Amino acid sequence: MKIILRIIGIAAILMGLLWTGQGAGLIMWPASSFMLAQRQWIMWGLLLVLLGAAVLLRSGKRK
Repeated sequence: MKIILRIIGIAAILMGLLWTGQGAGLIMWPASSFMLAQRQWIMWGLLLVLLGAAVLLRSGKRK
């Protein structure tokens, strides 16, 4: 279970960083994405990064 939570946490952090970068217009990939330069995706991305970090911290405390 610990490994699964870590994988989920890391995936959430990476996806959140991608969403944040796309929302800020820093990552313009893929070209057909509806998230490009849309500021609301910065907030959703940061929220997902925080959620992923919380899952990672929680996985470290499990026995």
